[in-house]
Amino acid sequence: MNTKKRILFIGHNFAPEPTGIGKYSGEMMEWLSNKGNDCTVITTYPHYPYWKIQLPYKNGWYKKESVSFPENSGKLTIYRCPLYVPQSLTGKNRILHDFSFVCSMFFVVLKMVLFHKSFDYIITVAPPFHLSYLSLFYRKLRGGKIIYHVQDLQIEAAQKSNLLKGKKLFNFLYKAEKVILKSCDVVSTISDGMINKIQSKVDRKVLFFPNWVETSVFYPVNNKSILKENLGFKKDQFICLYSGSIGEKQGLENIIYAAENLSENKRIQFIICGTGPNKCKLQEIVTNKKLNNVTFLPLQDKNNFNDFLNVADLHLIIQKAYIGDLVMPSKLQTILSAGGVSLVTAERDTSLQKLVENFNMGYVVEPDDHLKLTENILQISAIDHTHKRINARKYALQYLDIDNVMSKFIDELSTMFPSASGEPQNSLSFGTVIIGLTSFLSLLVHRIR
Repeated sequence: MNTKKRILFIGHNFAPEPTGIGKYSGEMMEWLSNKGNDCTVITTYPHYPYWKIQLPYKNGWYKKESVSFPENSGKLTIYRCPLYVPQSLTGKNRILHDFSFVCSMFFVVLKMVLFHKSFDYIITVAPPFHLSYLSLFYRKLRGGKIIYHVQDLQIEAAQKSNLLKGKKLFNFLYKAEKVILKSCDVVSTISDGMINKIQSKVDRKVLFFPNWVETSVFYPVNNKSILKENLGFKKDQFICLYSGSIGEKQGLENIIYAAENLSENKRIQFIICGTGPNKCKLQEIVTNKKLNNVTFLPLQDKNNFNDFLNVADLHLIIQKAYIGDLVMPSKLQTILSAGGVSLVTAERDTSLQKLVENFNMGYVVEPDDHLKLTENILQISAIDHTHKRINARKYALQYLDIDNVMSKFIDELSTMFPSASGEPQNSLSFGTVIIGLTSFLSLLVHRIR
């Protein structure tokens, strides 16, 4: 941006959440604030991926936080809004979860409309997709340019995972999403495959805005043997690591089945690191099968995470077949920066498969097939893949460094909107915005599987 801007961010997940959308949203807004922009964030309390409010926060009422960046006169103001955090992740509970924070956020957005100077840009990150109706509501009354950034194609994922049920329900949700895609000033997403899927819904330009990594924080190290021994492994053991969210869409049971198939091979060991709703289920399977080659670890502290990533000889990026191009695993960027080699489960012609194979940074196996996963792990464990490690690090430095990614995206915005300012727009009827704000309410009256 050629001049300093006032930027409003509306998003469910935000720092200090350590993984996923919250991590990237937090880093984005810190980067923008550090460049001298006046940034305001409307978000919730940190709870992902643990699905409970994290200390030192409590799930209380509204909370305001302020961070200053005196070197460039930047400012970051964060409004945290109360929300319902379900103990079990059923379809109905997820709807109530979404309903709670959209309602609580609305009152802060209304405060921005009534009592604050207008914003030049309003950024909304999906999922959840319907938060963008709050952005449309703000723009109708105060103006500004809306940037709608898609991290996951939420509706398709819910439909293919059978989390929700009902043809009429999904028809309604897709129509509500289409209003957003057509009405926002900028739509961006994180992979070529996701760009194609969005453009199949609406005929418009979609910007490529990939996730990034701090390449100075995550990098290859040479003392792998010592790092392995510090975790209780032998230096010559081949470590397969999965680190990330442990949920339904990953299908991590296949790692357990592969470990069972390789249980007689004492050299190959598996680490599953992270948390999520399916962790207890996986631990129970490992216990019942009496497997000694699978170790569960909690999420690692960021200060130790680079060393931890470098323990792995092979990183496992596992997801179910139906995911396809609905998401791009956010863990991949950090793995590449650390010079890690990955075995990913991906169907042919998806963005993930093309990226890994075209740049020769890892291996690809078909999803949902633990026998092929086993076979690939066994073969890879006997191969020297130093060249792939070099390619991974080189790719991260060239394409994923946070300064490069953010600067390119901001330059694109400056070209599109050389004089962006908070002037009211009249492209969307006020009634449509209000109807959009209540779209999530209709979910409550539909039958949930």
